Amino acid sequence: MRAPALYTAAASLLLTALAAAPAGGSPGTPDPVRGTAVAAARAAAAGIRWGTCADGQDGPGRLQCGTVSVPLDYARPDGRQIRLTVSRVRATRKDPRDSGRRVPRQGALVFNPGGPGGDGRYFPLVGLMPEWKRIAAAYDLVGYSPRGVGRSAPLSCQDPKTFFKGPSQAPTRPSESYKKERVAEAKAYARGCARRAGSALRHYTSLDNARDLDVLRAALGERRLTFMGASYGTYFGALYATLFPSHVRRMVFDAAVNPDPEQIWYRNNLAQSAAFEDRWADFREWTARHDAVYGLGATADAVQRSYDRASARLAARPAGGTVGPGQLRSAFLTAGYYDDFWPLRAEALSQYLRGNPTPLIQQAAPPREAAAEAENASAVYTAVECNDAPWPTDFRVWDRDNTRLARVAPFETWDNAWTNLPCAYWPVPRRRPLDVRTGPGELPPTLILAAERDAAAPYEGALELRRRLSGSVLVTERDAGTHGVAGGANRCVNGYLEAYLLDGRLPVRRAACAPHPEPEPHPEPEPHPEREPKAGSERNPRPGAEPEPVPVPVPGASGAR
Repeated sequence: MRAPALYTAAASLLLTALAAAPAGGSPGTPDPVRGTAVAAARAAAAGIRWGTCADGQDGPGRLQCGTVSVPLDYARPDGRQIRLTVSRVRATRKDPRDSGRRVPRQGALVFNPGGPGGDGRYFPLVGLMPEWKRIAAAYDLVGYSPRGVGRSAPLSCQDPKTFFKGPSQAPTRPSESYKKERVAEAKAYARGCARRAGSALRHYTSLDNARDLDVLRAALGERRLTFMGASYGTYFGALYATLFPSHVRRMVFDAAVNPDPEQIWYRNNLAQSAAFEDRWADFREWTARHDAVYGLGATADAVQRSYDRASARLAARPAGGTVGPGQLRSAFLTAGYYDDFWPLRAEALSQYLRGNPTPLIQQAAPPREAAAEAENASAVYTAVECNDAPWPTDFRVWDRDNTRLARVAPFETWDNAWTNLPCAYWPVPRRRPLDVRTGPGELPPTLILAAERDAAAPYEGALELRRRLSGSVLVTERDAGTHGVAGGANRCVNGYLEAYLLDGRLPVRRAACAPHPEPEPHPEPEPHPEREPKAGSERNPRPGAEPEPVPVPVPGASGAR
């Protein structure tokens, strides 16, 4: 009997993919290279069945959702499968400068917001923003929830009800007893990950994320991938470029992570803590320039004293029963990512010191309704970073390195260490990071975007990625520190982004853009006396939202690394 046409096409594609896959082992040996080829061939044959999104939160109604099956273990592609949730908004084909003119569709643009643990499911809705309309006209905008995130085989390491701990302390010179408490918590967290995930825990890695991306490419029907990764998304995007250079059409790396194997991930986190100290200084200097508005001090040191005074007061009496020094620091860490938050944070600090705690509670209280989402993101972040690379297993190394760094960079150092400390006690064997590198002609030209004072992804990472990806071109936003600059406030940067994605044009070598304007202060009326609201009241119900406009959801929108 003649085989159905679909079956014949799938079998042909599968044989082609297997023939093209490099040999990775002897017959019968588990081989993730061949496993990826098998999974991609199956995905290409199956495609994606698009429909309405399960949660119904599709904004204007144009967002479609579907799923793609990928192997949990690429070395065993016939074993357990997991489903990744995928979303898209189809290309509008309408030229925003001339509504009567149709533009050619260029395929799918796949995006990842970073993390690890960031969810890109709502990325396609950026096409509604003016900065994205030309790109949205030419591309289907595609987002997805990576493995472990959201509905994509979600990973959890603890009961979400216990995830938010507030109020909490944030000592910059932790005592020995405090360190012992945090070590115990880190060990318990690592055990929780192993208990909840079981044997699947080892399969949450950056290499698996890169392989998933190739399966997604195939499911979308794309012969070559057009991809934009922000923050951590640049790292596994670079892994993809190294593993599958012939599958790349165009790639944008926004806020590039340093891909040097020696930096993944322990040293990268130390570099990040040092960079946040500089960005914290930028915020304090801006606040000091607007002392007439906020009254927090006319110098950066004076603003620091105001912050320290608030932290000490919160240690004695948490605001709303939930905001202590730890929550204060977390809120101001967000200002290190995005300067859009500077007026909000400065005003909240000013109001709190003048007797009105409400704005600070609204901005800093743990969003209990988002506990499950936040715990999930934390679990994926931890699993991927711990699995990816060796970490020091002796706390004395962590103690030595972070004590030294905290002397000159106290703002973020120890909190960053506590976040990553479960990796010292991780129950899964660690891998050696892949050496990201492509030679001349192996990879089409790619675009790297970076802000010179980005703290979450220090600028050295963009320089290192440019050195390692032959033919890549770096565009720098000078004297600015927003974490992720694509499609944001800088028209110069957006011009380079559009030229590349729409026409394939890049600067000859490298280029620079002047910084986007600093935010303007938001004068507020004098505070009126009132009682502190109960914990969790009067907060914006959307996770991570603020009473002022939130930054573009592209760069590191999860607020993770």
